Amino acid sequence: MPTQEAKREGRVRIPVPGPWFRYWLLFIAILIFLGLWELVVYLGSYPSFILPRPQEVLRRSMVVMRDGTLWHHTRSTLLEVFLGLGLGLSVATVLGYLLAKSQPLERLISPYIVASQAIPIVALAPLLVIWFGFGLLSKVVVCALIVFFPVLVNTIVGLRSVERELVDLLRSLEANRWQMLTILEAPAALPVLLGGLKIGVTLSVVGAVVGEFVAANEGLGFLINLSRGLFDTPLMFVALFTLVIIALALYGSVVVLEGILLSWRQT
Repeated sequence: MPTQEAKREGRVRIPVPGPWFRYWLLFIAILIFLGLWELVVYLGSYPSFILPRPQEVLRRSMVVMRDGTLWHHTRSTLLEVFLGLGLGLSVATVLGYLLAKSQPLERLISPYIVASQAIPIVALAPLLVIWFGFGLLSKVVVCALIVFFPVLVNTIVGLRSVERELVDLLRSLEANRWQMLTILEAPAALPVLLGGLKIGVTLSVVGAVVGEFVAANEGLGFLINLSRGLFDTPLMFVALFTLVIIALALYGSVVVLEGILLSWRQT
């Protein structure tokens, strides 16, 4: 119990919930979601092809996991996601650095970049399939394009947020461009860059699925299209939940990476 003196001085510490409390909240939230889902199906008397029960989705997921169908399509989507994410991140980071360092170059290229974002990726994907074929490359390009813009913007903002006084200090010490980048610019811009990466990893899943919707014979997007044609709605839910799990896992990985790379800020 805090003393009266501590209360008057405002030194009363509010207990912070531990990690197990958050896990319990997540577990309760999932139970509430499943309960509401079951209640909606029961009250609406919906058939399985419109809205299946949670247990039907679970049974269908067990079937496709046992026969390897789910893993086969998930592996294909993951390959597209990782390749597209790598391509989009590398190009956006390098170009973002160049644009952050050169305002004339930014004025020259920015209108084309912004104009490219005015075209929905769903409308652009069929054209990319025509150019790059029905194979893996077209899906990787679609994924990279949808990742590119948010990472590019965050790279530029992060690099330009570096304090001018620190830049002048390193220049006075005759630091070269590489030293300026590794010692000052990259660490200072890292929080903003990781914010862009959080957006990019979630959008990479969207890009991969968009590419698979247009033209594919494997992947979770193809599995959704297939289940829709067969009116196999439980299978569609399995594919959708798998995409959600992939996106959450990627986002959580970036959060862990952020905690590791930015641990110096807490010291």
